[in-house]
Amino acid sequence: DGIGTKIEIANRFKKFDTIGIDLVAMCVNDLIVQGAKPLFFLDYIATEKINLSKMKKVIKGIINGCKISDCILAGGETAEMPGTYGKNKFDLAGFSVGILSRKKLIGKNKVKNKDVILAIPSSGLHSNGYSLVRKVLKNSKVDNFLKEELLRPTKIYTNEILRLVDKNLINSSANITGGGIYNITRSVPNNLTVNIDLSKIKTMKIFSWLKKKNISDMEMLKTFNCGVGFCLITNRKKISEVSRYFDKKFKPYEIGFISKSSKKLNL
Repeated sequence: DGIGTKIEIANRFKKFDTIGIDLVAMCVNDLIVQGAKPLFFLDYIATEKINLSKMKKVIKGIINGCKISDCILAGGETAEMPGTYGKNKFDLAGFSVGILSRKKLIGKNKVKNKDVILAIPSSGLHSNGYSLVRKVLKNSKVDNFLKEELLRPTKIYTNEILRLVDKNLINSSANITGGGIYNITRSVPNNLTVNIDLSKIKTMKIFSWLKKKNISDMEMLKTFNCGVGFCLITNRKKISEVSRYFDKKFKPYEIGFISKSSKKLNL
């Protein structure tokens, strides 16, 4: 996986020490959706010409991301590609392998009627929707708030989710990335329906700012996580125990439930 055009924001503000965390997050947050523990990570950096200072900052972020997710940075590849990339341009890709006992596998087959849907807050935009963000920025004044929010690193949920999997506290989960909240439908079988009460979602200032830039509700929901970084599906009786494994800032809260219906999603 990669971090898309968030790289262009890093280039614009000349801040490169956190996008490595994003790169790791985009890979390991997808692994833990099944309950897998990340084992190791590899990176690929392609650029027009290697800028050692910039690359050190990027790799520092990758190392930090691996520490947060408790996996090993096993190696990587750096390629100079003049003519392919413009001056000062570069791209990142990451690859991660995880391990999972079949007995601990979580997913759509475990979801039951009347299960509840819990939202875990995001740390911000994470690493999706930046093409639209950049379009908005063309006609907007960029202050310190925006600089901080636009490069805030993606929350890595590895430690919390793996503890829940170990304790058999969740049935299924979804990493809310490209496609927004609609991602959760992939974590539920075809004979059941996802019901989400949008009024319960706790948004953040950055999403309110974006909404004011003439972006429709539907486009917001399909492009950004809107404050929900990860979703859990579990039995209602387990909500309080699930909550124990999270810091106050990322406490899960109820946003919906599972039911039997002909529709895949009800908002």
